[in-house]
Amino acid sequence: MKLVIFDMDGVLVDACEWHRIALNEALREVTGYQITIEDHYNEYNGIPTKVKLKKLVEKGFIQIEDVEEVEREKQRKTIELIEETALLREEKVELMKHLKNSGIKVACYTNSIRLTAELMLKKTGILEYIDVLITNQDVTNPKPHPEGYLLCMEKMQVKPSECLIVEDSPKGIDAAIASGARVFIVHTPESVTIESIVSAIE
Repeated sequence: MKLVIFDMDGVLVDACEWHRIALNEALREVTGYQITIEDHYNEYNGIPTKVKLKKLVEKGFIQIEDVEEVEREKQRKTIELIEETALLREEKVELMKHLKNSGIKVACYTNSIRLTAELMLKKTGILEYIDVLITNQDVTNPKPHPEGYLLCMEKMQVKPSECLIVEDSPKGIDAAIASGARVFIVHTPESVTIESIVSAIE
């Protein structure tokens, strides 16, 4: 293996709840509507905010003229939550150091926008170890399409057979499998350790 590509939310950073809370607060303030916890995890988890809002408009839950304001408020609230709650993740920093010392490149592909992705990774101490960061602003087709993962491989000049992708969400897993790389599925950020990743590489 020459490259490990990590998803971010739910893998490197436990940020899924930050996104859910921020979006619901923005929706409530602007439109009076909220996504239920069941609907969030069954339908909306792991997809970009723009796609979520498009779905809500199509279902008639919000008006299209409110989308821009909701999106703006959601990003502002997400940044506030990151600044208030993100902590240095020593175990992830040690994992990054181990991979780099082993001669393995590290990439991250997230459905988040670059501003919040870089802030999360910086606050948790991970950003400086990432060789390439791909966000939803860098692709035409977000997950479950494999475009972002293939772009990481292209930039790092590796083949799918030389790459391990670490993912947790169903849409992300589908994207990872479609890329042709080896896929390691995790359930919580805590399960992403030196031992688990080394075992998946071998």
